[in-house]
Amino acid sequence: MSSTKRNRDFCGRTRREFLWEAGGGFGAAALTSLLSLDGFFSRQAAAAAVANPLMPKPSALPAKAKSVIYLFMYGGPSHIDTFDYKPRMVGMDGKTIAVKTFGRGGHKSEGRIVEPRWKFRQRGDCGKWVSDLFPYLGECVDDIAFLHSMTAESPIHGSGLLMMNTGKLQSGSPALGSWVNWGLGSPNDNLPGFVVMLAREGGPINGAKNWSSGYMPASYAGTIFRATGSPINDLSLPAGTTRPMERDVLDTLARSNERHHAARPDQSELAARIATYELSYKMQMHAPEAVDISQETEATKRLYGIDREQTRDFGTRCLLARRLVERGVRFVQLYSGGGHNDDNWDAHGDLVANHSHHAGATDQPIAALLKDLKQRGLLDETLVIWGGEFGRQPTAEYGQGTGRDHNSYGFTMWMAGGGLKGGVSVGATDELGSAAVESPFHVKHVHATVLEQLGLDPNRLAYFYRGLDQKLVGVEPVEPIREIIA
Repeated sequence: MSSTKRNRDFCGRTRREFLWEAGGGFGAAALTSLLSLDGFFSRQAAAAAVANPLMPKPSALPAKAKSVIYLFMYGGPSHIDTFDYKPRMVGMDGKTIAVKTFGRGGHKSEGRIVEPRWKFRQRGDCGKWVSDLFPYLGECVDDIAFLHSMTAESPIHGSGLLMMNTGKLQSGSPALGSWVNWGLGSPNDNLPGFVVMLAREGGPINGAKNWSSGYMPASYAGTIFRATGSPINDLSLPAGTTRPMERDVLDTLARSNERHHAARPDQSELAARIATYELSYKMQMHAPEAVDISQETEATKRLYGIDREQTRDFGTRCLLARRLVERGVRFVQLYSGGGHNDDNWDAHGDLVANHSHHAGATDQPIAALLKDLKQRGLLDETLVIWGGEFGRQPTAEYGQGTGRDHNSYGFTMWMAGGGLKGGVSVGATDELGSAAVESPFHVKHVHATVLEQLGLDPNRLAYFYRGLDQKLVGVEPVEPIREIIA
């Protein structure tokens, strides 16, 4: 047997690889253990040094934003019926023309035009054309940067959602929120760093893969919060149970560890267990207060539309998003639409009924979120993102009706706050909105913009996995969208 073969028999590693890995990890853990036994660290500090993955970290670049609120319009809203004004389409309704499209119905070379079903009006000082679907958001356009030339790699919901959330078409990679918390940590150790709030209809296709931490530790995964009742499962103690004081929990763990110290001399397991108990304790103490909107004024609740059935659900979640970023939660994602068919923005049948329903439920709450953040001085440090996994085609999907198929060739997203310009529109689709023709932007450009505004270098932020420095934006360098950065 060769020496190389013998060396690799030990855990599949060469001696050099073993020593390198030991020096990079076990040595630091052993040193922490020895120092803590000498009293150099308190128990809490030792635990944090070894086991708190969300400790705040310095940003690599000057940060203009501290938090992100991602408003995900699941299903794919029609850009030409919302924010991408196409006056040339007016009067073309029902006309069959040559146009290349690609959606769930496959590749097509012609189709029947469905002209925009809502009138557009110029809004704000910038004169932005906005559909009548969004009368409230029309009041906020001077704070919004519109991206009219977005492109994605898949017109299918499953892979499209994964691309928008993780930068990859396949599952198994960390979500954007996970990358943000990996790079920066969280300033609030009483709450999760990455929170997800789903629609009452259910979650999107792929489920938790959209907010998974992938190959990163589970600490970076999104935590589901509910807008009503207990925000997290099993948060409340059972009836008749007395809540232990934090110090009591830590002392109990320390005594437990001492009994097993001879067999397990390192402190890493203790540190991890302490961190788990600490987070559970702190969540029990702080999460209920964070989602208690009874503390808000009636005027604030009306602003978000919580007094109306149509807007109550999404309005409550938008208000909770503001409360969470106020408390230091780094990344909050809200889904509009869940389940399948017309439970989300996927308007294959009746476009008017579908978009009227979903825009009606989200327009006022989103505008309220922007106004509320601004009046509290939080918009400058909170980056708000709006968009779906793709847009929709200018032509009808079927022989009858107004439904549109998926369109990843060109669609609209918008961003606001977080050091971005307001009242600007960049990029363009063709006169029908079928494809991006001016300054096309990929999903990766949005991700790069988010990371840079938070003070992270999108081309250097990496997580070592399977022998490679994995990056959210991929191997090739990706520039942020400079045109919208203030």
